[in-house]
Amino acid sequence: MKRGISFEIPNKYGSLLGNMLKPIDVTAFSWRIGNGESYIIVNNELDKGLFPVDKEVIEGVDLRNLLEKNKYYVIFADLQAYSKNEFSDIETYDEFLKSKCELILLVVDCCDVTIYCKNKGTIELLYKNATDCGFENVTYITDKNDTRTRLSAW
Repeated sequence: MKRGISFEIPNKYGSLLGNMLKPIDVTAFSWRIGNGESYIIVNNELDKGLFPVDKEVIEGVDLRNLLEKNKYYVIFADLQAYSKNEFSDIETYDEFLKSKCELILLVVDCCDVTIYCKNKGTIELLYKNATDCGFENVTYITDKNDTRTRLSAW
C-alpha cells in the first residue's frame, strides 16, 4: 500500500514548499507547524524565520500566502495538515493513520522531502507534481520500503 512519496529538492533559495504542495488546496486545512528551521530571504540573505515563532498552528490561507509570496530557504520543516482543529501528537505512521491529520510534510537537511498522505489520489497528484517540478529520485513510500521509525524532521 502507498503511504506517500519521497524525493530530493535542490539546496537553494526559492518557493519550493509552495511548489511541492501545488496539487493540494492548502487553504482547506489548518496546519500544525512542528520543529523546523526555515528562513525568509531578503536581499539574497537569510532573514527572519518563515514560520511565526509564537504560533504552533497556522491557517491554510496564511500558509499559502507565506509559501507563495516569499522567497525562502528550508533547512528543516515539519508540517501537518488537519481538516478539523483536532490536533494530536504523531510520532509513528500508525499514530498518523489513527489521527485526524491528512498529510505530513517533512524536509530534512535542506534536500530530503517525505510526504505522507491518507488520500491515495492525492499521493498520485503529489508524485506527478514532483516529477513535473524536476525534483530528483521521486519514489513512492510503501508498506514494504518505509524505513522511517518516527514522523519527524528532527
